[in-house]
Amino acid sequence: MNKIKDISNSQIRFIRVLWCDNANIIRAKAVCVDSVNDQEVAVGISRGQQGVPVMYDGVVAGCGLDPVGEITLKGDMSTLTPIPYAPGHARVMGDMFIEDKVWENCPRGFLKRMITKLQKEGLEVKAAFENEFYLLKQKWKNNHKNIRNGLSVEPSDFTPFSSSFSMDLNHNIIMDIVEALIVQNITVEQYYPESGPGQHEITVGYTDALGAASNQIVFRETVKAIASKHNLRGSFLPKIFPDKAANGCHLHLSLWKDDKNILHDPECKYGLSETGKQFIAGILYHLPALMAITTPIPRSYRRIRPQMWSGAYQVWGLNNREAAIRVIREDDGKVRHFELKTVDASANPYLALGVVIAAGLDGIQEKMVLEKPVQLDPATLSTREMDEMGVKPLPGNMGETLDNLEKDEVILNAMGENLSRSYLAVKKTEYETLKNLPSAKEVELLLEKY
Repeated sequence: MNKIKDISNSQIRFIRVLWCDNANIIRAKAVCVDSVNDQEVAVGISRGQQGVPVMYDGVVAGCGLDPVGEITLKGDMSTLTPIPYAPGHARVMGDMFIEDKVWENCPRGFLKRMITKLQKEGLEVKAAFENEFYLLKQKWKNNHKNIRNGLSVEPSDFTPFSSSFSMDLNHNIIMDIVEALIVQNITVEQYYPESGPGQHEITVGYTDALGAASNQIVFRETVKAIASKHNLRGSFLPKIFPDKAANGCHLHLSLWKDDKNILHDPECKYGLSETGKQFIAGILYHLPALMAITTPIPRSYRRIRPQMWSGAYQVWGLNNREAAIRVIREDDGKVRHFELKTVDASANPYLALGVVIAAGLDGIQEKMVLEKPVQLDPATLSTREMDEMGVKPLPGNMGETLDNLEKDEVILNAMGENLSRSYLAVKKTEYETLKNLPSAKEVELLLEKY
């Protein structure tokens, strides 16, 4: 189903045109199907929309944008899908245009540019985002002065990792989420309760890079909407409880050429092809800057800690879950994909996947050398051993990553002057505000945003 005429005789009354801003807030305008033609669904939105931070609906200073003038948000009709949890509504992903050209501030347009650049090298990336999320109960405290500030949350259950009892307790909601994902053309592969109480993970199938980013939008929307129907709250916020497991969103990647996965080469060191090693080396090299986009809020850095399986060191390893990049060698000895662990769901998936491709492409073009894998927990090394092995901790706060991004000309040039400017302005404003908030206030502000 990818044309309006396909649903004209159905019960669909509105088509939501979605966009994802620099704060990774998923937004939409809904158009009545009776008011559009068969070729296109489009709405106008403010130019200033890409300069809005997570805290409020206002344009930040220094972003190069203002509320004057509009851009056109055109729906990609190939993504037209009825929304199973919202009867009468369908959805399309939107691309931002200005004067009939893709707007440089468009995150989806940025990812498309990176895909095209990779294609010029004869290559393609396939990807999947691997989400962890919490299901939470609402609990109201006795506070008659300000009931909003009295809102607190607790996990939907207190079961441990992979508890079969948790599967039973959450059977109805998980099945509703899974069925809704399948109806929206997302392949579901595995499900299990995660480490935290009330925490879950549902893995989805690989697809092309643009499809993977769009699937991430659909996944977040679906989990949160279905949770609300069960009187729960779904949240992907990287760190909700100070003493409980965090939410990651690992990015799984594979590299293809002529419809063949080219990561593996049995004749090459580590079983990785030369192109694969260069691609991974590029991501690893630029990772301290990429984190400003893949782990883009202060709360992200409460998750990235040593010995927490979150990739706190700028290293790679074969099946090493403490490495930032885990190259997965399967039972048959082949390498078919690798995992970038320093990603969470507060990241705009179009921007995150776009900068990862840009970094990997730089590794290929510069023929970067992939250093030796680290095959132990880096946190167990002494300072001297780290120096000898070239093991470095990744940035511990968002301020550092923003500084790194500002110095990384390869990534800034890939993003383009306008997108990099607006993104940095939004994130600097968020960082300055959020870094001083008490933890509970920060969670309250962000819990429903992600």
